[in-house]
Amino acid sequence: MGRKFYTLDEVAESLSISMSQMRALIKRGEIEGIQIGGRSQWRIEDVKLDEYIERMYEEQRRSS
Repeated sequence: MGRKFYTLDEVAESLSISMSQMRALIKRGEIEGIQIGGRSQWRIEDVKLDEYIERMYEEQRRSS
């Protein structure tokens, strides 16, 4: 069974973007995340990351 949630650092690294870019994606609602735990740490569900990537591919196809 694979992991279900990833930290912002992990997602930013997998997308090859900075943490500030990652936070901007969440703030703009382009990628969905949840805040959990006592320190309200952000987590991105694997399904939401996959949806975001697929949306980006679709946007690229439409703009070509």
